[in-house]
Amino acid sequence: MTGPLSEDGRALLLSRIKDVPDYPKPGVMFKDITPLLADPKAFAALTDTLVELAGQYGATKIVGLEARGFILAAPVAVQAGIGFVPVRKAGKLPGATLAQSYELEYGTAEIEVHAEDLAAGDRVMIIDDVLATGGTAEASLSLIRRAGAEVAGVAVLMELSFLPGRAKLAASLAGAPLDALIVV
Repeated sequence: MTGPLSEDGRALLLSRIKDVPDYPKPGVMFKDITPLLADPKAFAALTDTLVELAGQYGATKIVGLEARGFILAAPVAVQAGIGFVPVRKAGKLPGATLAQSYELEYGTAEIEVHAEDLAAGDRVMIIDDVLATGGTAEASLSLIRRAGAEVAGVAVLMELSFLPGRAKLAASLAGAPLDALIVV
């Protein structure tokens, strides 16, 4: 499923995403979103689209996934008039946290959220820049539910269709929508 973005809007966003070959390692084509962020028209179009999705989802909180998800999610939360909650790499948040481990290609990683930032009755929209293998998104779905909140939906700027992220998330979404504004 794709979000409420016109073909012109999609073309604008795509035109501001730069391919960087062989980064961070040979054979990888990195999708650099910094030119999109530097273009106020493109960044506003992205933010407006995500705000519209937040309304459609009935979100009462926005979760941004470290690190680029923070950049995308914070202005959405401000514009939508709802709270922003960062999901961070383990050890980056002070105080009581909930943690969730997930599998990486070579090993495991862990993300955390402040336990008190999410509660029963919260409808949480997760925002990130890229859906690739789905590991981080799947772990964040688990964290949100463990905190007692409901997943309202997941929105990403870009989905890498050649990786299994969408399929991996299917069961964990439990019916919540997954919107990718651009599929490459």
